[in-house]
Parts: sequence; structure tokens; C-alpha cells
Amino acid sequence: MAEYLLYFNQQWVGDHPEEWFHDKGPRAMAVVHEMEDAGVHVFSGGLEEEDGPVYSADPTGHEVLVTDGPYVETKEFLGGFAIVDVPDDEAAKMWAAKIAEACGWAHEVRRFKPRPDAQ
Repeated sequence: MAEYLLYFNQQWVGDHPEEWFHDKGPRAMAVVHEMEDAGVHVFSGGLEEEDGPVYSADPTGHEVLVTDGPYVETKEFLGGFAIVDVPDDEAAKMWAAKIAEACGWAHEVRRFKPRPDAQ
């Protein structure tokens, strides 16, 4: 089994009227429950948008500097994600397709590197 990150940047959602979003949350949660029932769900969540707190920790100076705001000024930011533990790329892509369809916007799939052995 391997863990995969299924995610979207908030900007991929696009501009839609408020009513367009009404069924998206329940549909996405139905897929999350399906992931849980299948035993592949590790964690998922939507992130606060522009009004939520964002902090950066920069260790490149003499001390780690923690500041408000993103480390790099960017127009894109992570909107939400799910982590699944599945046997292969095909299974990860299948879950990404389900959650993307439920939400109505594109998602990317990235496999986590294997964890190094702790010694």
C-alpha cells in the first residue's frame, strides 16, 4: 500500500454563483465516507480561504523566523486535500476522479515518498 495526496488549489474551483456550491459539500463528504468504508481514508479536509490564518517558518537565517502570511507570494493556495492509502496509482486516480466529480473541479494526485526507517 502507498499513501497518495489528492488535492486542489483554490483557484481551480473557478467563479460560480453561491447556489452552485450548495450540493458540493454533501457530495464530497459522501465520497469521503465511501473512502472510509473502503478502508483507504487516512485524512481529509478543506482549508480556510483568504480569511484564515497563514504563517511561514523560515529557517534560512540565524534563527527560525515565523511570520504572518505565506512564505512566497503566490496567487495559488491549497484549498483542500485527502490522503488515501491504496495499493497503486490506478486506485489513487480512481479516488481522485470520484472526489473531483463530487466537487466539480480538478484535483491532482501525488504519491508520498516512502518513509525512511527511524533509527
